[in-house]
Amino acid sequence: MTPEALEQFSSSLDEAFYVIGGAILAIEFVKGLFTRSFRWRGYADMFASFSTQIPFLLMEIFVLTFAYAGYVAIAETYVSWRMPITIGTAALAVLVADFVYYWEHRFAHEWRSLWTQHAVHHSSRFMNISVAFRFGPLEGVTSAIFHLPMLFLGFAPELIFFAIIVVQAYQIWIHTELIGKLGPLDGVLNTPANHRVHHGCDAKYLDTNYGGILIIWDRLFGTYQQEEETPRYGLKRDFDSVHPLVVWFSELPRFFHDLKHARSFGEWWMYVFGPPGWAPNPANDGAPKPAATTAK
Repeated sequence: MTPEALEQFSSSLDEAFYVIGGAILAIEFVKGLFTRSFRWRGYADMFASFSTQIPFLLMEIFVLTFAYAGYVAIAETYVSWRMPITIGTAALAVLVADFVYYWEHRFAHEWRSLWTQHAVHHSSRFMNISVAFRFGPLEGVTSAIFHLPMLFLGFAPELIFFAIIVVQAYQIWIHTELIGKLGPLDGVLNTPANHRVHHGCDAKYLDTNYGGILIIWDRLFGTYQQEEETPRYGLKRDFDSVHPLVVWFSELPRFFHDLKHARSFGEWWMYVFGPPGWAPNPANDGAPKPAATTAK
């Protein structure tokens, strides 16, 4: 398999998932019209979701251009061997990238600096295909950093970027309420039922089901939660805005405010790498303590 063939296959696979997502979105749209389940706020929220693609794609073009060039430079300078591009290595790259995505996604929930971007994806009170396109502007930067170790395993840059695209494209169709539980598949794959749980802000659903394609990573690392009752979607904190600019940058004002008012390097560090909602303990002379995840 040549790099060109890999790129063509990647584009075809990406388009296929977009077509599936578009079909589900059309059904959701028609259903919303007939049942009046969306009303104006639902459609405004869909517009806000799609609007996040403006800053995201602008950053993505910039990031991917330099990230790919950086990957190539690192591979040629520091990696003495490289896997051939074959169907087998492409499948292996997707498997490894899916494992990497699990940890990238988990850290995006556990480090506040990363949560400032990923919270955009979780800020909708609805669950439909439009949410699949709801991203923070800098999430592509996080992805490029987390997948960098794959270079040192011998994966060619083309394979890595192919795998990233596949893992992301797969997740388009799982952002919906139209598809119910899928039986045994729910135990292996990230399905709509599993991903609805991930978007829930109920206490038992918080910080679960991080997988991209496979849900087995969550089962292995103790973060799996099956869907029971229908989740309440969105952030646990009071956030219901559908204004595009507010959605794009919802977490940043408070984040920078807290950094500015940090009283020590320890506080600054925890504001950056501590969990969302972390705050100093005023009863212990500013000594840090973790806060509950309710700030999400």
